[in-house]
Amino acid sequence: MAPVHKTYDVVIVGGAIYGSSVAWWLTQMAGFDGRVLVIEKDPTYEFAATSHTNSCIRQQFSAPINIAISQFGAEFIHGFRQFMGGDPEVPTLALQSFGYLYLADTPEFAAALKDAQAVQAAAGAATRHMSREEIAAAYPFYNLEGILAGNHNTVNEGYFDGGTMFDWFRRMARRNGVEYLTGEVTAMTRKGARIESVTLASGETIACAVVVNATGTRGALTARMAGLDIPIEPRKRYTYIFDAAHPLDRDLPLTIDPSGVHMRSDGRYYMAGGHPDDDPAVDHDDFTADHALWEEMFWPVIATRIPQFEEIKLVNMWIGHYDYNALDQNAIVGPHPEVQNFMFVNGFSGHGLQQSPAIGRGLAERIAYGAYRTLDLTPFSVDRVLRGEKFLEKAVI
Repeated sequence: MAPVHKTYDVVIVGGAIYGSSVAWWLTQMAGFDGRVLVIEKDPTYEFAATSHTNSCIRQQFSAPINIAISQFGAEFIHGFRQFMGGDPEVPTLALQSFGYLYLADTPEFAAALKDAQAVQAAAGAATRHMSREEIAAAYPFYNLEGILAGNHNTVNEGYFDGGTMFDWFRRMARRNGVEYLTGEVTAMTRKGARIESVTLASGETIACAVVVNATGTRGALTARMAGLDIPIEPRKRYTYIFDAAHPLDRDLPLTIDPSGVHMRSDGRYYMAGGHPDDDPAVDHDDFTADHALWEEMFWPVIATRIPQFEEIKLVNMWIGHYDYNALDQNAIVGPHPEVQNFMFVNGFSGHGLQQSPAIGRGLAERIAYGAYRTLDLTPFSVDRVLRGEKFLEKAVI
C-alpha cells in the first residue's frame, strides 16, 4: 500500500490509542486544515499496549496535572457521543465507578496517602482517606491484618470501555479525512533541527512538516531514527481473570495491595494483575509468560487479602507491555528542543489509556497552534528528561 500523497503536514508514527487520539483531535482544531497521515505497521494491534489494557481511570494521583488530566478523561467518557459530534451511531460509554482503594501498611505510606488525598480534594476529587475501621465497615470481606489506612474514591474512578473509545478515535479520524497507512517507518531524514521525511520499509519516502512519535513501547527506537534518545523500554505486566466459588456480595474496588498486586471486579468474574519483583526490560516481541507466578505470587496475595478467594479458578490470563519511562514513570509529551518538529507522546507507564483524551487534545493544540490551550502539559516535556530531572508522581502502580 502506498500513501496517497508525497507530502503531509503531520505524519504520526503509530496508530494505536495515542496515534489515533492525536489524529482525531487534530481534526477538531479550529483553523487547522493540514494533511494528516497515520502509519501503523500492524493494523490488527495484536501486541499493542492498547489491546492489553485493563481499561481503568483514576483521579488518585499526587500531582495536580495528572489529576486534571484524569478529570477531563472522565468528562470525555461521560460525554463521548457529544465529543464525537453527536452522531447517534456513536455509542455512549459508561464509567463503572467502583473506584481505586489504596491500602497502606506502614505509617509512612498512610501519611503519604493522607497528603495525596488533600491534594486530590483540593482539585475537586472525591477521594476519602479511610481508617482501617472504616475500610472494614465498607468492605467486610478484606483481611486487614497489618493495614493502617487507605484511600478510596467512587466518583469518576473505575472501569470504562477503552477499546470502544480507541475504535471511535480511529473511525472518526478517518471520517474526518485522516489517512491511515499500513507500513513500517525504518528511517528518517534529519537536516539540522528538522525532520524532512520518513522512509518506509517499502522504500517509499514521505515528506512531512511534523512527525509524531506514537509508537508505544518502541518509542525509543523511533526516536533513534531522528538521532534522539528517550528512556522508554518494554516491561511485562500480567493480567489474570478468575472465577470465585464464593463471590463477594458487592463490587470489589480496584484494590492496590501493599505487595503491588491489584485486583478488582470484572463483570461476573474478577481481575488481578501486577508484575514480579524482578522487573527487567524485555524484548519488544517477548510476551512469554512465567506461569509459576500465579501459584507462587498472585494467588497467595489474593487469598490472603480476601479469604473468600481461597477457592478460585483461573479463567484467562495475558501479558501486555508497559511503555515504561525508566526515569520517572510519567509521560513524555511535546517537541524535542533540538528538533522542534519531532513530537513525543510516549512513556505512559500504564497510565496511557486513561490519559489519552486530554493528552491527545493537548498535543494536537501544540501542533496546530504552537502552544497548549487547555491543560498546560509542559511538565511532561522532554526537556526534563534531558536534564535528568524526575517528574514527581508518588501514585504509580
